[in-house]
Amino acid sequence: MMLRNTRLASALLRGLTLSILGLVLTSPAHAADPVTLTLYNGQHKEVGDNLAAAFEAKTGIHVNVRKGSSNQLASQIMEEGDRSPADVFYAEESPPLNNLGEQGFLAKADDATLQALPKEYVAANGTWIGVTARTRVVAFNPKLIKEEDLPKSVLDFANPEWQGKVGFVPTSGAFQEQAVAIIKLHGRDAAEEWLTGLRAFGKTYTNNMVALKAVENGEVATVLVNNYYWFALEKEKGKLDSKLHYFTDGDAGGLITVSSAGVLKASKHPKEAQQLLAYMASEEGQRVITNTTAEYPMRKGMVSERGLKPFDELQAPKITPADLGNAEEALDLERETGLL
Repeated sequence: MMLRNTRLASALLRGLTLSILGLVLTSPAHAADPVTLTLYNGQHKEVGDNLAAAFEAKTGIHVNVRKGSSNQLASQIMEEGDRSPADVFYAEESPPLNNLGEQGFLAKADDATLQALPKEYVAANGTWIGVTARTRVVAFNPKLIKEEDLPKSVLDFANPEWQGKVGFVPTSGAFQEQAVAIIKLHGRDAAEEWLTGLRAFGKTYTNNMVALKAVENGEVATVLVNNYYWFALEKEKGKLDSKLHYFTDGDAGGLITVSSAGVLKASKHPKEAQQLLAYMASEEGQRVITNTTAEYPMRKGMVSERGLKPFDELQAPKITPADLGNAEEALDLERETGLL
């Protein structure tokens, strides 16, 4: 009898222990850890950081931001494969996303996200979105050159009369996209001639802000840059001496390019990653980005509040981000002409 009672007491004790353990494991204090997303950010640091902070404030989802160049991060994603910790990749330009999408590293964006943006600024297969846009311009110093003396086409900067008067950044993704646009519009030979002429007569700079400051300081008359660098320098210094010139009539000098983003197939949190992508395309997310950098919002119906030249007045060439592909043609040409 005593043995039977002891066994019964032991069984009851085990049952009670398991019940308590079950309550502990299912209590809020021991619930699953909150989701943390990892954003590989090839955009400017301040843009990625502000976006992550705003998204967390809205959703409670923390975003760990890893900064690097767009091409570097794209290569890293390819090397990491299914082991990549990245949930979302945000690039300063579209070719790295286009390359990843073609190679199967990206998941299709939610339909609602894709439909919020013009179809010419998203991937044909829906694997990435154009987040915000910028246009290629010529920044010029009126003390060194009058606007009416600027060429009618960006191709003319490759001519001898521009010796020492034009600066450019051959490593810039947007410059390489511009070279691709020239290939699409005028052929490979024309693009090679342009790059060869710039190498012979132009001045190369390490990055776009350095180039823009060279114009501002009177070191060079003109530089080929994206429009938002000028507004960033204006915010930093106040009134500037330099001005912006916009090419017209569909010239490659007025190419529109986009920053872009996509969700990784390898994401461990695909639902939340799609939420972040949707936020980037939302009106709130677009304002966070365009208040940080002077780019154009891509969401349908939105306009810039930064005093930019109206987007619908830009006379850009009919070259879409999808047309630019992965920019390999331009990279090959830059190597052949000795620019890289």
